[in-house]
Amino acid sequence: MTQRWGINAAVFSLKCYAAAMLATFVAFSIGLERPYWAFLTAYIVSGPLAGAVVSRALFRLIGTSVGAAFAVLVVPLFVQQPVLLVTAMASWLGLCVFLSLLDRKPTSYMFVLAGYTAGLIVWPIVDAPGHIFDVAALRAQEIAIGILCSSLVHGVVLPNSVTRFLRARTRTVVRDAEVWSRDTLDIAPNHEVDRERRRLAQDITELHQLSTHLPFETSGPAPRIRVVRAIEEKLAEIMPLGAAVADRIAALRAQGGLPPDTVDLLRDTNHWLDGLGEDLGELEQSGDALKARCVELEPEVGADTGWTDLLRMSLLARLAILIDAHINCRLLQAQLESPDRRPVSPRVPAILDTVGDRPLHRDVGGALRAAVGAALTLIIGSTLWFYSGWPDGGTFVMLSSIFPALFAAMDNSLPPVVGFFKGTAIAIVLGSLYGFAILPMLDGFPEMAVALAPALLVLGALFSNPRYRGIALPALLGVGSPFIIAETYGVDLGPGVPANFATFLNSQIATLSAILFAGAMIRIIQTAGIDHAIARTLRAGWQDIAERSNRWAAPDVSAWVSRMLDRQALLAPRLAASGKLPGEPLYDVLRDLRTGLAISELRQLRRYIDPPAQAPVTEVLTGVGEYYRRMVPHEPPAEDPELLGRIDHALRSFGSAAQTAMRRQAVLPLVTLRRSLFADAPPFVSDAQLREGAS
Repeated sequence: MTQRWGINAAVFSLKCYAAAMLATFVAFSIGLERPYWAFLTAYIVSGPLAGAVVSRALFRLIGTSVGAAFAVLVVPLFVQQPVLLVTAMASWLGLCVFLSLLDRKPTSYMFVLAGYTAGLIVWPIVDAPGHIFDVAALRAQEIAIGILCSSLVHGVVLPNSVTRFLRARTRTVVRDAEVWSRDTLDIAPNHEVDRERRRLAQDITELHQLSTHLPFETSGPAPRIRVVRAIEEKLAEIMPLGAAVADRIAALRAQGGLPPDTVDLLRDTNHWLDGLGEDLGELEQSGDALKARCVELEPEVGADTGWTDLLRMSLLARLAILIDAHINCRLLQAQLESPDRRPVSPRVPAILDTVGDRPLHRDVGGALRAAVGAALTLIIGSTLWFYSGWPDGGTFVMLSSIFPALFAAMDNSLPPVVGFFKGTAIAIVLGSLYGFAILPMLDGFPEMAVALAPALLVLGALFSNPRYRGIALPALLGVGSPFIIAETYGVDLGPGVPANFATFLNSQIATLSAILFAGAMIRIIQTAGIDHAIARTLRAGWQDIAERSNRWAAPDVSAWVSRMLDRQALLAPRLAASGKLPGEPLYDVLRDLRTGLAISELRQLRRYIDPPAQAPVTEVLTGVGEYYRRMVPHEPPAEDPELLGRIDHALRSFGSAAQTAMRRQAVLPLVTLRRSLFADAPPFVSDAQLREGAS
């Protein structure tokens, strides 16, 4: 979305205005009864990226059609039984809200639209059920006109390419990741780096959401979504690797265990990250040379290997993987920039072959709570309408049930509802001015379009800025009311569309009352607050780790990392709003991510070693599962000396293993677990040190 005023905001506003006027003209020309629906839809689906407008338009069309079909189905069945009708409508709204929150992708828009579209159709004509099919059909037609006009204008006239924006954003994110990794390798710790690195989870989620619009690109051929998914996966590797490298540097620095050759390697890697160019051949060659130095400097693991050498081995091993991840990110970025699909490097096809879908975190409890809240809002609103006998109660119920659906994904929906109230107040002033002072003096569509232009162009520019969008949208909806977007003014426009000032005033009172009622319901429903949302997200991650800790099947690492990073992206703004830091031990998803990756490495190892050697691994995995099952949100984890003892026992067991490869493959994740779960524990004591102490 446009972030500042200027030519982009002006062009966007002009395109929105052109799309809305085109939709209105078409609706007028073919004699549709409610042309304002076409007008409003043209604005609602508008956006700065052409592909996103087209995809959003498609999702809105599908959602509207499904909601209209449900309205046509349910009204004839229950029109004589108000309690059953309200129950059916509330259940439908709750179901759609529930599904939209579980979807967590742009396609969730379909479910939201299907949920509240049924109410937009049913409640205004509930006293005239014989017109339900006509109203539903007209709404679908007029919304389709608005969708097509908006898609046409935004997709053809100076289209803002999703591909171009995605490529630019990817370049920025990849470069930021390189800067963060470079700063991670500094010998002196910098706590700002960790805070900045955690933002990478939100950047990855942003790339994921943007890529879903690529199939709808209108300005040229779009890159393969698989390339974007591969970039997401490689960027996801950088977060835990960078944190692990930083942890090992800090631990070795505290023990004075950073030898000069390792310091030189860290410095050279730092310079390599700082000077990455566009020459892919040089990039791979220099990166592979650094990885080879990591292997050369890595100490061999044995029964007598001390804790300092184990930490140094872990540092060098993770550093080599971190370098490889940055090489892959640059190669995939070049592939994304390439005008054709031929691989820019022999590595690219192998990377793409391993890419899968990216599953996101699903907060079933939060979705259920929001669904129940939306249903209760509709039920209580309908009850108030029934017992009050309010003539405009249909408008009240219709609008009040929209807000819990629109803002269900937010932890605190009250601010946008307040913004909607302010925008509606502006809309009342503009509606009164246009509907009863300016437009009645004009004649014909051209004069109406010219008269509306000043207000619409200003509001369209505000609509382009996220800071003012929450106020601009309801103001635009007010300008597009049936009292303004109409063929005649000051007379009855037909059933359900009156135009006198008293009716207008009653309608606006109903609108403001609906917003206040929805705000009150949201306040009651969301009393659990952000702390409960944080607790649910943390608990989901811990339960995930506990359940997968001792499985025997091959681990699906990339899918699990995707869910954990999505949880990190969800937690970061919630923790900031509650005054907590993401790096605090109680809320450190990145620590849990490193633990989960170590679990995956141990599970993979256990699948290929002899049964007698599996026992120490199984004991550690079982202990980690029990550790995470005992964790309670907002409370520090209990000390677990038994698990620490199991990890140390496994380190000694595999340190004396006959096969060098097995020793390394086992010790790496065990060191990670020890540092992640027991960072403040005394150093590990090897068998040789135990014998020396005994003697």
